[in-house]
Amino acid sequence: MSQETLYILLAAGALFAAYYFFNRQKSDKTSVDTDAPKGISEAEAKAREIILEAKDEALKIKHEAEDIARKHHQDALELERKVQQREETLDKKLSDLDKKDSELDKKFEEVETKLKELEEIKAQQLSKLERAAKMSREEAKKIIMDAMDAKLRDEKARRIKEAESAIKGEVDDKARNLLVDAMKHGATDYVDEHTTSTVKLPDEDAKGRIIGKEGRNIKAFEMATGVDVDVDESPGVIRLSCFDGVRREIARLSLEELLKDGRIQPTRIEEVVAKKTKEVDKIMREAGEKLAHDVGAYNLPREVIDALGKFKYRYSYGQNMLTHTLEETKIGMALAREIGADVNTVRLGGLLHDIGKVFTDEEGTHIELGVKFAEKMGFPKEVVNIIAEHHEDKPFSSVESVIGYIADAISGSRPGARRESVEDYIKRLKDIENVASGFHGVDKVFAIQAGREVRVIVKPEDIDDSAMVVLAHDIAEKIHDNVTYPGQVKVTVVRETRAHDIAR
Repeated sequence: MSQETLYILLAAGALFAAYYFFNRQKSDKTSVDTDAPKGISEAEAKAREIILEAKDEALKIKHEAEDIARKHHQDALELERKVQQREETLDKKLSDLDKKDSELDKKFEEVETKLKELEEIKAQQLSKLERAAKMSREEAKKIIMDAMDAKLRDEKARRIKEAESAIKGEVDDKARNLLVDAMKHGATDYVDEHTTSTVKLPDEDAKGRIIGKEGRNIKAFEMATGVDVDVDESPGVIRLSCFDGVRREIARLSLEELLKDGRIQPTRIEEVVAKKTKEVDKIMREAGEKLAHDVGAYNLPREVIDALGKFKYRYSYGQNMLTHTLEETKIGMALAREIGADVNTVRLGGLLHDIGKVFTDEEGTHIELGVKFAEKMGFPKEVVNIIAEHHEDKPFSSVESVIGYIADAISGSRPGARRESVEDYIKRLKDIENVASGFHGVDKVFAIQAGREVRVIVKPEDIDDSAMVVLAHDIAEKIHDNVTYPGQVKVTVVRETRAHDIAR
């Protein structure tokens, strides 16, 4: 409710009260005694006085309401004037904007027209250049790119040097310390590989008893054990030959038992071989349990323990598999702890990475057989991936797989860990030399230091000093991608220029 309305209502209320009081006095006048004229006159005077006061108050309220209304009207007019001014300002600005939009549209059209003209001129100039140079655009582009490549060769060589220096300066020390510490945790004794075992005879007559009548004893022994028995190699000893270390150990223990007992006959041979087979199985199980406990793997299935125990009599490139597995697993666990990887996954992956090598009676690579065995035993997918990827047969799926690969490479490539045949050694040297020889500008290549370094002699007229750096980098990358080698291969590029003259 507005203030003016309130004032009007108050005035009306005052008039109504005065009127009501006057009528009430008048009514009372007719009902009183006619002998009281003096009281009636006083009431009428009082009523008139109240009415006059009410009229004055109402008039005052009316004037105040009119003043307030007049002020509000002036305020409204002022506000309307300001709004009108703002509308005029906005209209002016909108008009200016429309004018600018029109100018911009016109300029945009002019720019588009000029661009079209420039494209036409460019096409005409290119056509003239092609006719004048007598070559196509692609040929000219190739010439320009070759020139740019030659100009940027120095920059490329400089950047390679800077990148290599920065990487070596920041990474070499930390990586060296990390790997040395990991290898320290996995250090084990070297166990030489044997494909033959010898048994000392108490006397020369023992050879005859071993051979038996018409050779039946030695035939029964070879049949039961699966090894070759050589009684003519040297006096006083018998040589047992077999590539299966488990069979060879059973044969050695069985022959020693038979010589001590003295009863050598086919039936007794079968009994002793069966007995020693159980003993060797027990020895391998204990070896498997010890291997698992040494790396902190507990509650493994019995089938896994038995398979791990077979590593005791298994060798790979002259390296005992039990020793290699222990070494590789400890190195991998140390690396995993340092970089925050899953240590338990690396532990199980390291234990099982070569498990496929013990299944000699099944077809397939040791990786395929190992993956099959691990999946059968219900190991996690991450552990199975370490087995499947530790020779890079598959792309690495996790950092744990990379750690497994690195740990296996460290254990297998450290000095003294493995032996290598002359044929494989020569083949590796030839592969390195062939890779380096395939690059343009190479004159001669020499693999030296057992394949750990390759010297590349280039033709000075084809390769300049800047290109030498790029060539060394490219050769190193190709050797890394195409050649299998232990450790690392250093690439040294040699560029020599000579000047000759004769003094007369």
